Amino acid sequence: MPLTGRAALVAAIGSLPVGILEPGWAGILAVNGPLALACACDFALAAPVRRLVLSRSGDTSTRLGETADVTLTLTNPSRRLLRARLRDAWPPSSWRPGTEIDGSRHSVTVPAGERRRVTTRLRPTRRGDRRADRVTIRSYGPLGLFSRQGAHEVPWTVRVLPPFTSRKHLPSRLARLRELDGRTSVLTRGEGTEFDSLREYVPGDDTRSIDWRATARQSTVAVRTWRPERDRHILLVLDTGRTSAGRVGDVPRLDASLDAALLLAALASRAGDRVDLLAYDRRVRALVQGRSAGDVLPSLVNAMATLEPELVETDARGLTATALRTAPRSSLIVLLTTLDAAPVEQGLLPVLPQLTRRHTVLVASVADPNVARMARARGSVDAVYEAAAAAQAGSERQRTAERLRRHGVTVVDATPDDLAPALADAYLALKAAGRL
Repeated sequence: MPLTGRAALVAAIGSLPVGILEPGWAGILAVNGPLALACACDFALAAPVRRLVLSRSGDTSTRLGETADVTLTLTNPSRRLLRARLRDAWPPSSWRPGTEIDGSRHSVTVPAGERRRVTTRLRPTRRGDRRADRVTIRSYGPLGLFSRQGAHEVPWTVRVLPPFTSRKHLPSRLARLRELDGRTSVLTRGEGTEFDSLREYVPGDDTRSIDWRATARQSTVAVRTWRPERDRHILLVLDTGRTSAGRVGDVPRLDASLDAALLLAALASRAGDRVDLLAYDRRVRALVQGRSAGDVLPSLVNAMATLEPELVETDARGLTATALRTAPRSSLIVLLTTLDAAPVEQGLLPVLPQLTRRHTVLVASVADPNVARMARARGSVDAVYEAAAAAQAGSERQRTAERLRRHGVTVVDATPDDLAPALADAYLALKAAGRL
């Protein structure tokens, strides 16, 4: 027997296939025919979701700690007014904790045949690629009683680059580089430097720099001036093994190493040197070679963006062999790794002579500032034990560093805030000493 009247309305409401009944209305509709009719009309007037056309535009990259704006364009091809709430879903690390709900939800009204834009502002908390998930849209009728819901896949990727916080140290290091290059002060003499010009001797000059032939042709003593060599090769080697995953403060050790490597790369490229990058644990994770001075820093930043620590023991022999293939002639190899005794003594030291035989080697490591704080602790039994443990850890690091120095390696051991400027200073010291 066919249904009529109120029963027919209730049955029609219950059979709507894609509608979403707002909470609390089910029982009311069962006894209220006019309201059921209003809900049916409300559902019929809601704009369809499946027919919407969505596209994206906006930022494709940002630095860690900065924002990225991604714009979503909605086109309504139907003949009904779109009244909707949408959620633009991204990974949780695309926002600071607790802010992603407000950042991803939008209200939008799109007349028939028109388009509107909404912007989602991301503030990522981790490096790497952040890929957009689906866009979920809920379209309401004019009364807001019923709605249609659907999802659209609208791909977009934002690459989160390293922050390069050590950039603030670059101007002072460039000033020192200009001094070494003879632009603001007396040029220096060293084994690995190039002859630049002659000038008059002044007290305090190294007598070994006197040019006796030039002196014989004039009435004053002439000395040679020198400048650091250019077009030297520098290979930055990032150890991405398990030791780089250890957190120092709020970030992994690898992030501090990346920041230090960027400062050194920026300084060395300004000095006219060629900079390459190798990231390795048990296989090559990133390799940047042959970039021009203007392109080297963007290339390094882009390659570093997706690097993550791997929870495996670094293959020191494989790392050494790959570094030797990447740097076939005399180079400065900067190895950013740990100074923990076991990985160095069992992994690096046995293969180190292969590197030092042909290259100048510099090892840079991130020290934990909490160890120094613990070493100063006093006032209780627990504090004294902490101080003793910190002193023992510090002594082990010093012994490991000294063993590396006996192999002719320059060692830089500094906290995350000090590592980048200390590494840049070590590079400038090698330049000044003529070892580069």
